[in-house]
Amino acid sequence: MYQIIQYIKFLIRSTNQHGVHSPFVYNLVTRCFYDKTNYDVYKYILNYKKDLLKNKTNIKITDLGAGSQVMKHKERSISSMAKNAGSTLKKAKLLYRLVNYFNPENILELGTSLGIATHAMSLANQETKITTIEGCPNISEFSKANFKKHHLNNIDVKIGDFSNIINRLLSNKYDLIFFDGNHQKEATLEYFETLLQTINNDSIFIFDDIYWSKEMTEAWKSIKQHPKVTVTIDTFFWGFVFFRKEQVKEHFTIRV
Repeated sequence: MYQIIQYIKFLIRSTNQHGVHSPFVYNLVTRCFYDKTNYDVYKYILNYKKDLLKNKTNIKITDLGAGSQVMKHKERSISSMAKNAGSTLKKAKLLYRLVNYFNPENILELGTSLGIATHAMSLANQETKITTIEGCPNISEFSKANFKKHHLNNIDVKIGDFSNIINRLLSNKYDLIFFDGNHQKEATLEYFETLLQTINNDSIFIFDDIYWSKEMTEAWKSIKQHPKVTVTIDTFFWGFVFFRKEQVKEHFTIRV
């Protein structure tokens, strides 16, 4: 019910490219968000998810985050996870376009899951180095094997608690960080604050499910107000954060 109410509010206050006066955001919206090109690669994104949806293998789950709002069993099939917890095709395609558009050298993903998002980002640029962290060893091993099967050689899969692994990565610089693994306020803010040490002027943070719960929305509001944050874009399902010092602080709400 919370998400439904928030979505209605989002629709009322959101706009499209015509309500955007920042050239940087306008170009991102028109050339990337609203890019209607039917890229050949989309068929690989579709087939990757189709294979998961057909996979009836059961996996024992270790859930270190907020957990699923749909699946409560400790043992789940790959197909049910792909249906209920994996990135949608719409999101995977947008991630592909984003990596294509910004051409990041280094990506960090918190929450590999079945690798639908990771796969899409990898396809966008095989030269991009992707580090992805998964808390559940069994899911991680499955996705790692799946990446190998699809000949994705630019993905480094790390297994364990996000906080522990993040603290070992702070000497790196990341152009894009995708937060998609722990939908809890305190954890989200902790990861955000810690990973600020890894940003450059053009870095992008993407937060999944900013309206997952009241707490996650509170975390999103706190992030927007952070002094290092200049531009944010609320697309309802994702929150985009930019640190470009040449931009005035501004918040956008865009329908995608």
